[in-house]
Amino acid sequence: MFGLHLMLEFYDCEEKKLEDTKFIVSVLEELPEIIGMRKISEPYVIKVPPNPSTFDKGGISAFIIIAESHIAIHTFTKQRYATIDVFSCKEFDTKKAEEYLVEKFKPRLVERNVLSRGRNFKKS
Repeated sequence: MFGLHLMLEFYDCEEKKLEDTKFIVSVLEELPEIIGMRKISEPYVIKVPPNPSTFDKGGISAFIIIAESHIAIHTFTKQRYATIDVFSCKEFDTKKAEEYLVEKFKPRLVERNVLSRGRNFKKS
């Protein structure tokens, strides 16, 4: 197996957190160490303006590159929704990552999916 891909969907989060770039940066700074990963970039955070031709009412798109792959966060402020991906070629405690993120974002509803990617990949 190449690695695990944790995908979280957070519903009914606080709007204030979903539009706070400093909050998002702090999450991207803290999470890699919590799950035993090594940051190789600074967090990259972009405020996304509303797009009147789609459902997107604005929010934040952010990511950090870790030596093992990446962590990405996309927020949709007015919809009070966030989607978060943690992908790594190194095994990690997906439950620990989820618990940290739930504590930070405080969603009322969580959808969780974990994929084993590259099941036929040989690391040797």
